Amino acid sequence: MTCLIKRLALLISLPMIASTMGVASLLLVAVPAQAQPAEQQDKEVLYWYDPMYPQQRFDEPGPSPFMDMDLVPRYAEEGGDGATLKIDPSVIQNLGMRVAAVTREPISQTVSAVGVLTFDMRDVAIVQARSGGFVERVYDRAPEDVVEKGAPLADLLVPEWVAAQEEYLALRGLNEPQLLEAARQRLRLAGMPAEFIQQLERSAKAKSTWTVTSPISGVLQTLDVREGMTLPAGAPLARINGLENVWLEVAVPEAQVGGLAIGQPVEARLSAFPGDTLEGTIEAVLSEANLDSRTVRVRIELPNPEQRLRPGMTAEVTLNRDDEIALLVPTEALIRTGRRTLVMVAEGEGSYRPVEVRTGREAGNNTEVLSGLEEGQQVVASGQFLLDSEASLRGLTGQAPDQPTPAAEPALHEAEGTIVEIEEDTLSLSHGPFKTLGMPGMTMPFPVADPALLEGLETGDRIRVGVRESDEGLLIERIEKLEPADQRSRGDQP
Repeated sequence: MTCLIKRLALLISLPMIASTMGVASLLLVAVPAQAQPAEQQDKEVLYWYDPMYPQQRFDEPGPSPFMDMDLVPRYAEEGGDGATLKIDPSVIQNLGMRVAAVTREPISQTVSAVGVLTFDMRDVAIVQARSGGFVERVYDRAPEDVVEKGAPLADLLVPEWVAAQEEYLALRGLNEPQLLEAARQRLRLAGMPAEFIQQLERSAKAKSTWTVTSPISGVLQTLDVREGMTLPAGAPLARINGLENVWLEVAVPEAQVGGLAIGQPVEARLSAFPGDTLEGTIEAVLSEANLDSRTVRVRIELPNPEQRLRPGMTAEVTLNRDDEIALLVPTEALIRTGRRTLVMVAEGEGSYRPVEVRTGREAGNNTEVLSGLEEGQQVVASGQFLLDSEASLRGLTGQAPDQPTPAAEPALHEAEGTIVEIEEDTLSLSHGPFKTLGMPGMTMPFPVADPALLEGLETGDRIRVGVRESDEGLLIERIEKLEPADQRSRGDQP
C-alpha cells in the first residue's frame, strides 16, 4: 500500500515539474543539452564551453576549470546561418524586446550651454605718464568705477613742458610758418597730447599742469597714482576696460564643436534681464580643449550699447544651425563595447543579426548613423543586451560597416592595486575601480601581453596597470610600479 501511494505521488508531481521546466525554458531556440537530452543526442557537437567564460573552447566534455560546473556543449544547428540569432517569436514579449525603425530625418543643430560674461580684452586703454613729473592731485576715483570718456583721473606737474610752450608762443608773433611748425613738433615730441596743445593755442598761456583723462568709456581696472608721487616718463597710471562690447565664454562639448563657425549668430538670455533675448556672434573657437570635461571654450561677442552687461554675469546660450538630413536610430539601441558600436537588426520571424555601425552626432534621443544601416531597417531598442550576450556566446561578431574606418589603437584603462600572485604570464591583482570601464574594485587574474612586464615585481607590490579589452578579456599592456611616496600621496585603496 505504501509503495502504491509513492508511485501515485510521483505521477502527480511529474506534470508540475514539466510545467516548471517549461516556464524556465523561455530562452533562445538553441536550448542547452541538459534541457532536451533526447532531442539533442543525435546533434553534432562543435565544442564545449563555460557560459561564464565563453571565449575558451574545449574539445571534450568535463568540469569547467573556471567555475564549479560542467562544460556546456555547442551544437552545429544552434548557429542558424552563421550570422543570425534565432528567437522563438512566442517569447519575444517575455524578454521585453522592442524594435524601432531606422529613419532619415532632419537633425537639429541646436546647442545649449551656460557661459560667463567677461571683458572684451581687445578694448583696453593703458594711460601712461608722457613725461616725468609730480602728482599734484588724484580725483575721486577707485578701481571698478565706471568712467566716461574724458573723465579726469589725476593732475600732473610737468616742469619740462613750460620752456617748450613759451618758445612756441614767442614764435607765434613772427611770420615764420616753418619755425612755428617746428616748435609745434617739439611740443609733440615732449609728450604733450593734442588736446593740451590745442588748449595752449586757444589760451596763449603756458601751463605746467596736465590733467590726465580717460581715453575711453569703461571700467577703471587699476589706478596706480597717489598725490605727491614722482613719476618717470612712461610710468603706468591707469588701465580702463571698455564696455562697448563684452565677451561671453561658454564650454561646448567637443563632439558638437565641429558644427560651429566664426560669425555664426547666437542667442543669449541672462537671468539679470528675464524676458530679454540678446543677439551676438561667435567671435572665436579657442584652440585648447578641457581634458577633464571634454569641452572647448567658445567666445561670443555681445554688443553692450547701454552698458548694462557686466563681467561675471551668467547667460544661457542657444547656438542654432540649419537642419541637415541624417540617418537616425534611437540612442538606446546602440551597444557600445569600448572598441566598436553594434546594433541588433531585426530581420523578421525571430531572426536577429548584430551589425557594426559608425555613429555621428547626437540629437535628442537619437544618434546619427554614418554607415552600417539603411533607412527602413528595424533595430532592437530594448532588450538588445540580452541578444548581444547570446551572440557573444555563439561567436557572432557583427557585420562591419560598408565603409570601415581605420582601426584606432585600443584605449588603455587604468587602475591601481596590490599584487596577490605572479605566474608565468598571468598576474592576480587586488585592484581598485577601473573608472573608465565602470568596473568596481575586486581581486581577479589578468593575462599579461608580454611576460617581460612582470620582471622585478613581487607579491605585495603596489602597481598601476593599463589594460585593454580583448577577445580574451582584460589584457595588461602596461605596468608601473608605485613608489612608497607615490602611494602615500595618492591614498588610493584597491
